[in-house]
Amino acid sequence: MKKLIAAIVIIFNLYSCAEKSKIPVYAWTGGPGEATDQELLATFKDYKEKGIDGLMYNGGQDPKTYERVGKLVKEAGLEFHTWVPTMVQGDNPKLAPELYAINRNGESAFDKPVYVPYYKFLCPNKPGTHQFLAELYGNIASVEEVDGIHLDYIRFPDVILAEGLWDKYGLVMDEEYAPADYCYCDDCVADFKVESGIDIKEVEDPSQVAEWKQFRYNLITDVVNGIAEVVHEKGKKINAAVFPGPSISKKLVRQEWDKWNLDAIYPMNYNDFYLKGPEWVGEVTKEEVAAVNNQKPIFSGLFICPNPENKTEENDPENHGLLPSEIETAIRGSIENGATGICLFTPERMTAEHWVAFEKAIYADYTKK
Repeated sequence: MKKLIAAIVIIFNLYSCAEKSKIPVYAWTGGPGEATDQELLATFKDYKEKGIDGLMYNGGQDPKTYERVGKLVKEAGLEFHTWVPTMVQGDNPKLAPELYAINRNGESAFDKPVYVPYYKFLCPNKPGTHQFLAELYGNIASVEEVDGIHLDYIRFPDVILAEGLWDKYGLVMDEEYAPADYCYCDDCVADFKVESGIDIKEVEDPSQVAEWKQFRYNLITDVVNGIAEVVHEKGKKINAAVFPGPSISKKLVRQEWDKWNLDAIYPMNYNDFYLKGPEWVGEVTKEEVAAVNNQKPIFSGLFICPNPENKTEENDPENHGLLPSEIETAIRGSIENGATGICLFTPERMTAEHWVAFEKAIYADYTKK
């Protein structure tokens, strides 16, 4: 009788675990600002209870910040990945103005950035850029509490903006325009000529030169793989936030991320930016999984609407995003099309209604379509 009861208990426990199986969930967030350790720990524990497994945490470039925050993230039972922008860098005494990218008009991203003031992109073809980034990420990866380095803005500026942003900036970007087309510095132009025999400055429409596109894809790939080598030497993982696709990422920002030596990939599948419904998230996830031959984890990035009741009246697409009624569709589409998990942008944008729909979706059984 005791053996029978024990068997029933084991079966019940196994059934309960199966019932509670959950898809992996990460979240982009940042700080710490003025928050105390107690406040940070309470927030992290709350995220854990809500079903988040790890954070992509933006806390600047000081390793000491990540040491402090990382201890609290670990205490809350979460993974800790440091979310640090790569090619976008503000004024920094370690970076000479000559390291910044030059557009087709000959203007530097340092003193005349395209679109917005913070778009001060480095040129990926400078030894100084590689050295700066290797030191930056190497120092952060040395922090014991850091599980992984999360790259962002690892690209050129948007040579074509996502269509959902055109109205915001008063643009129609039906082709590659000179102010947003980088990099035409002397090093890039000369190196490309040596490689291809083409003087890109003499070409009437550089956007039609496939070799020029590939040259710049390769420049970003080289930066990523160089950083990956440094991070892996520290015994840490490396991943990145990327544009969807990579068909979209290549066209818009010169990211050929399926060629990068990453441990995981976090495509920003922000459907509203592309004027698509939530079902599009699943469609693009299918492409992303296929692009890496299902050999690397894909975590589908979901953009959350912070004020669902005002979405239809909101003009700024950066205040759009998934409604509570759409989150299940986006999560289901991601997982059924091969994603390992999802990543929220951001937990702070989630409403109570979002969390209810989210909890149901992350515990659903996606083995049956």
